[in-house]
Amino acid sequence: MKLTIKQDILAKALSSVGRIASARAGASILSSILFRTEENKLIIASTNLEVAIITTVRANISEQGSIAVPARLMTDFVNNLPHTDVEIETNEKKIIISAGGNKSTINCMPADDYPALPESTTENTILIPAEQLKSAINSTVFAISSDVTRPILTGVYMHNADGQIFMAATDGYRLAEKMVIKSDIDIKAIIPGSTLQDVARQISGDGEIEINFNDEQITFKIGETEIISRLIDGRFINYKQLITTDSIFTITVDKTEFIKAVRMTELFSREAAGSILLEGDISDKSLKVKSITSQIGDNISIIDADIIATKEQECIVGLNSKYLIDVLNVLSGEKVTLRFSGKMSQILITGESDDYKHIIMPVNS
Repeated sequence: MKLTIKQDILAKALSSVGRIASARAGASILSSILFRTEENKLIIASTNLEVAIITTVRANISEQGSIAVPARLMTDFVNNLPHTDVEIETNEKKIIISAGGNKSTINCMPADDYPALPESTTENTILIPAEQLKSAINSTVFAISSDVTRPILTGVYMHNADGQIFMAATDGYRLAEKMVIKSDIDIKAIIPGSTLQDVARQISGDGEIEINFNDEQITFKIGETEIISRLIDGRFINYKQLITTDSIFTITVDKTEFIKAVRMTELFSREAAGSILLEGDISDKSLKVKSITSQIGDNISIIDADIIATKEQECIVGLNSKYLIDVLNVLSGEKVTLRFSGKMSQILITGESDDYKHIIMPVNS
């Protein structure tokens, strides 16, 4: 293999592909990135056997070939090269890289030792505007579980209902649902959260993302990059029954002021795992954000609020402040609406758009 490529193009490709490369017991080859030429293109790919990232870049190729290069060393080395043409040549199990006044030789592994890369399926296809998909991922993926004993909760559920495609995620303590696009395409796929995080990192600018899928695999085509992932096997929970707008209290507040109040109060609630109280005052039209307990002191932040109550009852609920900040950071618009029915009821949080709903379970205060 012999080729010339721009340093910035190569560095960007390595950064995109190399993040999933990591060695496993008995499979050190997985810490490598595959280089393979195809006519006037350089294909750069990596896989961890669950997900593969494959990107194609233009290069001036004088000799075809392939090799598996160490991911971390190659990425760090190319990042430190000057912004000029990079000459690459392979010699058996070595790759020779020259740029400016730099010339280095890196020991590599044969491309034949690299695992076979999955091929994209074309059974079913969805086209989603890039920004809408990125927004849907960022609005849901933070709510997945890290508990590997419940694998279905470590992914985001993409599915269709009532002529719309939704993405939903839950860890058992909170639930996020985002309407992605109107479509009648039938899909029921639990996508690993780590895969979607890689997808979101790759998305920049406008355009459409092509998604191909079957019962076992999903592919995201983002420009010249493909992310191919296995789906999580299993049936997602029937979460729709948890989302209800029936509540005793409906509180609407300014999002910016609410975030400031929650962050301020969180500082005083660290001994209580970040648990805080929200207490509405209907007559005073205000919402108090209070710390539950603290060895260092207490805090009460008061903000203006529009409060509607369907019956006379104490308007108070305890929440995990981190969960609350997570959802506030992704809500659109300037206003936030909270709906709940008392101290031990779940709380439904929405912004000014009805395409996103978020539920947080209460904490015992």
